[in-house]
Amino acid sequence: MKQAAKPPYATEFKESAVQLAMEGDKSIAQTARELGVNENTLNTWINQYHRQPASTSKAVNPQHLYDELKELRKENKCLKEERHLLKKAAAYFVRESE
Repeated sequence: MKQAAKPPYATEFKESAVQLAMEGDKSIAQTARELGVNENTLNTWINQYHRQPASTSKAVNPQHLYDELKELRKENKCLKEERHLLKKAAAYFVRESE
């Protein structure tokens, strides 16, 4: 027997279903049952929602990237100094235990 094909769901319905599944207290499976859709269908919609390009969210600010790079370089330098100090301490304790 052939099942009748269901008409495609409206975009608004998909978006609200994804939002409900992600922000709700219930599991995705339970949310899908309550909405009357297949769990795999809801998971597909969730994956599609998360794959959308983030270009609409906000533009990249070059100054922000520069500031972040400065901070990361500063942190990297500090971590290298700490690692160097720990190496010296480890070598000292190895000599003391011999």
